[in-house]
Amino acid sequence: MKRLIYLVIPILMLNLIPISFAQDPGWPREMTNQGAQLVYYQPQVDDWKDYKELTFRMAFSLKPKGGKATVGVLTIHALTDVSVDDRNVFIHDLVITNTSFPSLDPATAITMDQLVRTFLPPTHTVTMSLDRLVACIPKKETPSGVQVKNDPPAIFVSYGLTILLQLDGPPVRAAIPKTSLEFVVNTNWPLFFDKASSKYYLFTEQQWLAATRLEDAWTLTKTLPKEISKLPEDPQWASLKKGIPPPAGAGSAVPKVFYASSPAEVILIKGQPVYVKIPGTQLTYVSNTDADLFFYVPTTTYYYLAAGRWFRAASLQGPWTFASADLPPDFAQIPPNSPAARVLVSVPGTEEAQDAVLLAQIPTTIEVDPVKAAAQAKVSYSGTPDFKPIEGTSLTYATNTTDKVIKVGDVYYLCLQGIWFLSTTPEGPWKTASSVPTEIYTIPPSSPVYNVTYVTQTTTSSGTVESSYTSGYMGAFVVGVAVGAVMCGGTGYYYPPYYYHPPYGYPIYHPYPATYGYAAYNPYTGTYARGATAYGPYGSASVGQAYNPYTGTYA
Repeated sequence: MKRLIYLVIPILMLNLIPISFAQDPGWPREMTNQGAQLVYYQPQVDDWKDYKELTFRMAFSLKPKGGKATVGVLTIHALTDVSVDDRNVFIHDLVITNTSFPSLDPATAITMDQLVRTFLPPTHTVTMSLDRLVACIPKKETPSGVQVKNDPPAIFVSYGLTILLQLDGPPVRAAIPKTSLEFVVNTNWPLFFDKASSKYYLFTEQQWLAATRLEDAWTLTKTLPKEISKLPEDPQWASLKKGIPPPAGAGSAVPKVFYASSPAEVILIKGQPVYVKIPGTQLTYVSNTDADLFFYVPTTTYYYLAAGRWFRAASLQGPWTFASADLPPDFAQIPPNSPAARVLVSVPGTEEAQDAVLLAQIPTTIEVDPVKAAAQAKVSYSGTPDFKPIEGTSLTYATNTTDKVIKVGDVYYLCLQGIWFLSTTPEGPWKTASSVPTEIYTIPPSSPVYNVTYVTQTTTSSGTVESSYTSGYMGAFVVGVAVGAVMCGGTGYYYPPYYYHPPYGYPIYHPYPATYGYAAYNPYTGTYARGATAYGPYGSASVGQAYNPYTGTYA
């Protein structure tokens, strides 16, 4: 997909406006031209070179004015533009390279060849669903994929109202001036510590819970430290106003709180598990959960899908081990009309998984005016720019900014909104890069800036800069296992956060992408949402902003 930067661009956000394509109206399609009629059918793809040049065959029925319909086949070469957002492909610059009319004599075939070309000149365009196109592309050799980390997260199982109290490492507490209170900086819920009573207080958006230790059982409390009413006005605590003092009508049902200081997942089952058999297999799935949870009868083993990765355990209490590389063959036999069929995209070797891997390799292309784009590039640091080495390379990266700044020799490279910039200083001014050093593409998945290796950049003959990125930039990676490749969310590595304590005010906390927890990744849509999640009897609800921590994009 080519996207142009329009030059009304807010500071710190390059506003890339995608080209909007007409929607796929379905197949077959019909055209008329001076009394003649052409009915043409869905293309059958022979090759899609670099996802830009398409060679395909297309069956058609052609009826001359006053004549009889004749069946034929066209071979066409064309160019494509892809809108990943709209999931459409714009096919243009059509060149008919061959026509075939099996039932016609050579002379009549020449006449019909000339007629069909009047319907499909080079200026004719076709819009086709990206999913349709991918489904009919010959699958080539499976890519080897990325060497990600597949260690299982902490996996909790609950049967009722639940909260995952997620901390990004050990608790980091910061004092609230003029009070005996501290707040926990690196958590997804409003969490406070009262030094006077040595207790933690957790606000669930509806009620307050208290505990002496984070690992302890939490209890409902109607009594808060008096000083909590002195909390300063702060956007991150805006929701507290409705909870101070504790609402009299707050429900008495106390959620179970699971505490984790590393990425974790919660499987919420609404009551005891209800198992539903999957026809044609020896699998059952648990129907009363939003999680993808299965039970394989022959080995009495549970299978759970998280961030595109399968884990297995002999019981729901664990321990869980990575299982994507050797799933029972029955997973690939799940019928497409089964409610459980959505997991087929994460079952190696299935057509659904192959299509997802192919989609992940289709680039989004951005074309920019280098001078105007560079004028908008800005980087904000917490304090003096701080750089740390990138393992296995001679590169360093900036730790105290949410932007991706990488030092290569004496030059600094910034990857912002899918575009590369460079500067001789870490703060800029920035210049749009005409190319990117090859060493940047050696950054390993263990680095929190690994996703920038999926962004490439060149200068066009017209003087503009063309940048392309694939799904890895957005945090969705092709992972190879013995029987195929699948899409996974996140690298599986844990990236410790960065903290900065300014001379005044509260500590600044920079988290890095987490593969698990935070309601982080939806393997079916490839989207992310970072926030606090409560798992209730009717599913889960999240508060916070939709956010892609890989690119720094908010919604």
